[in-house]
Amino acid sequence: MTNISHNLEQIRQQITTHAANCGREASQITLLAASKTKPASAIEEAFASGQRDFGENYAQELAEKAETLKSLDITWHFIGPIQSNKTRQIAEHAHWVHSIERAKIARRLSEQRPEGMPSLKVCIQVNIDNSPTKSGVAESELGELIAEISALHHLSLQGLMAIPAPENAKDAFKRLNDLAKRHKLNTLSMGMSGDWQEAVAAGSTMIRIGTAIFGERDYTVGAKA
Repeated sequence: MTNISHNLEQIRQQITTHAANCGREASQITLLAASKTKPASAIEEAFASGQRDFGENYAQELAEKAETLKSLDITWHFIGPIQSNKTRQIAEHAHWVHSIERAKIARRLSEQRPEGMPSLKVCIQVNIDNSPTKSGVAESELGELIAEISALHHLSLQGLMAIPAPENAKDAFKRLNDLAKRHKLNTLSMGMSGDWQEAVAAGSTMIRIGTAIFGERDYTVGAKA
């Protein structure tokens, strides 16, 4: 068994055990393999081990990998910050976008989604810590952004995403769950390698795991974002 296969098996077992301890089913939680900076060969290896959902942070890298691996039935998630001049690549290749924080970006994604493709499933990134250095829409502006996205024909709003500060994670995940319920949204994209257990306990439906699956990253690859 290769390292990636072994790592995936270990993580899946951990998710199953932890979900059960939280009174949940593992089937309620999607494992998203964060594959930024990793070569297509690593994604192929993970795919061969049953992984289907992959997350990318850079638009050009997403586009290149989606083209290279188009013969595989992969669900591509864009999980990084979105620049206005990169929305077309995302709209043309992603199945999900987790990191919408502005109406302008949402409108561009909707306008640039190719005709004939299913609606792009999206999550709104919330600045759950209300930090001036963090990405995401403020909680006070969330309702307005939800209304604007809901009116766009080529987007399908699914839920919320957040990346809280480690020291605030437990409370932040609970508050994000409360926000999702208040707005009748079913998807909670929250939890990464260091805090996914707390996220699952708080109701996460998608966790983003990278290094624990693929190993350490080479960040020089992402320079062409």
